Formats: sequence, C-alpha cells, structure tokens
Amino acid sequence: MGIAKRDEGKKVTSDINVTPMVDVMLVLLIIFMVITPMLQNKVNVDLAKTVSADPMPDADHEDTVKVAITRDGRVYLGANQIALADLGPKTQDLLQNKPSKTVYIRADARARYGVVMDAIDNLRTAGVDEVGFLTEQQPQLTQPTPKSPTTPAPGS
Repeated sequence: MGIAKRDEGKKVTSDINVTPMVDVMLVLLIIFMVITPMLQNKVNVDLAKTVSADPMPDADHEDTVKVAITRDGRVYLGANQIALADLGPKTQDLLQNKPSKTVYIRADARARYGVVMDAIDNLRTAGVDEVGFLTEQQPQLTQPTPKSPTTPAPGS
C-alpha cells in the first residue's frame, strides 16, 4: 500500500484579480467628482480685473475671514449669507482669538459702491486692522510695436 499524495498545491494560481480593485476605484472617483464642487466654500462673484495687483497668499488659508458681496447687494461671511448690520459683530466673534485682524473682501465688479463701503465701515467698527480686496489678474496684452515710417529709396 502506498501513500496517497495530493497535488492540490500545484493548482493554486498567484495572479491578482484587478477587476474588483478597478470597480472600487471607479466608484471612489465618481464620489469625489460629485462631492468636490460641494466642498468649495466660495460665493460665486465676478471679481474686478486689475493690471498690477499685489499677491495675497494669506487669503488662501482655510481659517481666513472672507466677506463676499454679490452684484445684487447680498453680503456673505464665508459661505453664509448675513445681513449687512450683522457683519460687524459676527466678524468680531471670528477674529477674537486671531493675532491678525485682517479680512478679505471678494466684491463683484458690478456691486454697488455704497454696499461695499458700508461693509468696510462695519468691519472697521468691529476692530478689523486691515481690509484686503481680492481681484483677478488681467491678462497682459501685448502692445503692437510701432512701425517705423518707410523712407523712399533714393532715386525713386
């Protein structure tokens, strides 16, 4: 009588099945594509275009206090719409524990000047030290080089 030997170990394949992994990655990609626009914490305004703007890298930080003023006069503190009269006290609460008392304003290019000035007055009474206006850089237009007048060739 001989010993029965099983050869099941030779049947094992070591290939990786990537189909489930691809399915999971596609689902995650779709989820991130749907959720990313919702995470944007900005009010949609058309900023004024300027030629020589100073860069303000601090305005991109997550904890920066931003005020947005739309074309129709609505005022937003962050992503929340507030009344213009409530802008000062709510901003004061946000800036209470911050060393830098700077607020950045994203005003629409067609917003009424009076609403923007009232917002600045309310921010100043709340104790804001600096107010920064966020604008877009206007693309540099290439100036055409002036053509020199052509002089007639001698003898013509």
